[in-house]
Amino acid sequence: MKKWSSLCLSALLAGALLAGCGGAAPAAVSSEAGSVSAGASSAPAPQSESAGGYTTTLADIRQKGTLVIGLDDTFAPMGFRDESGELVGFDIDLANAVCEQLGVTAEFQPIDWDSKEMALAAGTIDCVWNGMSITPERQEAMSLSQAYLNNKIVILCKEGVTIEAKEDLANYNIGIQAGSAALEAVQADEALYAAIEGQLTEYPTYDEVILDVQAGRLDCMIIDEVYGGYKNAQLGGIFTVAPVDFGDDLYAIGFRKADTELTQAVNEALNALIEDGTATQISEAWFDADIVVRP
Repeated sequence: MKKWSSLCLSALLAGALLAGCGGAAPAAVSSEAGSVSAGASSAPAPQSESAGGYTTTLADIRQKGTLVIGLDDTFAPMGFRDESGELVGFDIDLANAVCEQLGVTAEFQPIDWDSKEMALAAGTIDCVWNGMSITPERQEAMSLSQAYLNNKIVILCKEGVTIEAKEDLANYNIGIQAGSAALEAVQADEALYAAIEGQLTEYPTYDEVILDVQAGRLDCMIIDEVYGGYKNAQLGGIFTVAPVDFGDDLYAIGFRKADTELTQAVNEALNALIEDGTATQISEAWFDADIVVRP
């Protein structure tokens, strides 16, 4: 498994809850065994129910012994499956370390990314943790952890395509993932979105976007820097990074709105890992750089 080289990272950084990817069939994943039990389901995450929905506390997850984490298991390098099918990634390593701090085991549950809020509301997961960008909509819908990773929304172009300003996008066919923070960032610029909407195609996953740019059916894509940079490095740097972007896009962990106590417990565990250097070690292992956000 290749890690993102420091050269690629530096180029992208010069050039911020996943963006995310499409869903997979639900399956209970053991973080310790690294195996999938197809069609299995976790025990319901919440222990109590309020008028606003389910509520889960730190005591609840300690009682059942697991923190059930919803993710899209195709979002490299945050959470994805390697050649042997094992679930790996920056978020996987960090989540396991946080759960060790909390005295529980991380249980990873693949979900339909577009339905992550529904999965939280239904109580089938305790949190969403998979390179999820902080957006106003998610701040309204969830209890978000502190930002833990730096990211940007960037434009990656195929060979021969030059984009010097966002307005240049109107001249090209563009790919983007449905329900992503990148799409929200584009839509937030109403004038730009009106100008490029006819050229903008939404895909269920970024992998499909990348394939169509490779095949020449698209000219460029608007994508998370972390994900786009990792995939571009895997492909030998075939895409160029436009000199304009859609700004910072910080990642956070999403909990049910009522689960503020559990959110704070995870924040405290994150900060302990930042303080003792563990978070930096995990970042450098995956990105060859420390891009962890300090509180």
